[in-house]
Amino acid sequence: MARVYWKPSNLLNPVPAVLISCTDGEGNDNVMTAAWAGTVCSDPVMVSVSIRKSRHSHAMIMKTREFVMNLTSEEMVRAVDYAGIYSGAKVDKFDLPGQLHMTKERAHVVNAPCVAESPLCLECKVTQVLELGSHDMFIAEVVSTDVDERLLDENGTLDLSRAKLIAYSHGEYWTLGRKVGKFGFTSLKSEKENNLKEKKQPKDYKGRKKSRLHHK
Repeated sequence: MARVYWKPSNLLNPVPAVLISCTDGEGNDNVMTAAWAGTVCSDPVMVSVSIRKSRHSHAMIMKTREFVMNLTSEEMVRAVDYAGIYSGAKVDKFDLPGQLHMTKERAHVVNAPCVAESPLCLECKVTQVLELGSHDMFIAEVVSTDVDERLLDENGTLDLSRAKLIAYSHGEYWTLGRKVGKFGFTSLKSEKENNLKEKKQPKDYKGRKKSRLHHK
């Protein structure tokens, strides 16, 4: 494979396109779009989001140490884009018409609002702020996971494909596309499921421990 070599670039793509909603605790709320966001810990459940100091939301989160990370869907893409290019210091982004409209919804634990149109909201409390350079990284513990009931199947199991989530990749918004596998699918013994012949392992081979999902 032939490669070209560039200077350091933010090309870790795709990344989630999330809406960060927050409050100043004095009746003023805001929502902004962020792509530099992700999971940082499983136990306790923690996420991070990196925000420039100049952003209107930065001061709010620094003051209250709370925010909500709202996942976004295909239907929300216009509102997601708008919330990322206009400042809440000049525009009330919870008072917009048509496809730009976003509805404030009371959160379950934190004082910051959720975005009602979001299929899944992560309520967060900040535990640490790292000054990195152009951005400050807010590391936060997830204190409540708020799931739209329409994402649950008849057995109450989360089917996140129903959310029609979007991602951000190199300046563009994309839907997720088709599933090409699932966690652990290469370790399945059935040749019908993975189309691979199981290789015989040495006697001292213990294999990988099975990973399980736990819901509190």
